[in-house]
Amino acid sequence: MALQSQDGHLHQLRACLPPEPTAALLWLPALGVAARHYQPFAESLAARGIAVFVHEWRGHGSSSLRASRRHDWGYRELLEFDLSASESGVRQALVDSGNTELPCIIGGHSLGGQLASCRLGMAPGFASRLWLVASGAPYWRAFPTPARYWLPLAYRFLPWLADRCGALPGRRIGFGGTEARRLIADWARSALSGRYRADGLDVDLDAAMVRSAPRVRAVTLADDWLAPESSLRFLLSKMPRATVSTTMLDSRALDARADHFHWMKRPDAIAKALTN
Repeated sequence: MALQSQDGHLHQLRACLPPEPTAALLWLPALGVAARHYQPFAESLAARGIAVFVHEWRGHGSSSLRASRRHDWGYRELLEFDLSASESGVRQALVDSGNTELPCIIGGHSLGGQLASCRLGMAPGFASRLWLVASGAPYWRAFPTPARYWLPLAYRFLPWLADRCGALPGRRIGFGGTEARRLIADWARSALSGRYRADGLDVDLDAAMVRSAPRVRAVTLADDWLAPESSLRFLLSKMPRATVSTTMLDSRALDARADHFHWMKRPDAIAKALTN
């Protein structure tokens, strides 16, 4: 489904629809990951009755833009413009398929889970349920040692590098993709301060999350140092009214390495944990 954000950005919303869905999920990818890489996950969920719509982050995959010195954006464009377009796309798809009464879920992987939490606070009318996989706040104090000792240095270096290069060269350094300067600045601000704020967005995101009361299902992975259980707990602490169910999976349960990304190729255990 082709979508256009209010500032003209174009992207595709990928859909995987079962014959008789019981719920609809808007899924937000990790930083730097194109929507197409979640196709096995979407198919696994669809086999369990979930209509899955996979969002495309600005700058990746089907997006009409690529981050550069000329093209820059931050959390504001992702939260206010692009996610609004995808939510409208999901609603229209449900109307077209005659499934207007389906309950809606928003969720995501890594950064996708963080921004799903923020968006749920901003626009609570779309979904009442939140699904998180390998996700947690990047706040340096929420990480165990020794990572917490060097993370503040990384959180200062990456925005500097993005500014110097015109965009973060994520593929070259092994973190994310080619990412916009303001996006990395917004991310690093939350990582250093523990609070979410989008430059140019007149919304107190932390206060909005406090007001939200979703039903949360979260899956952590035993060998995931990028989103340890402690970082998930910190993210969930921003939603004190939420009803939370968490599951930790190891490599035996996944039949794959229980790290940040390997589950995407063998997603059945994750899909089962979310839908049971």
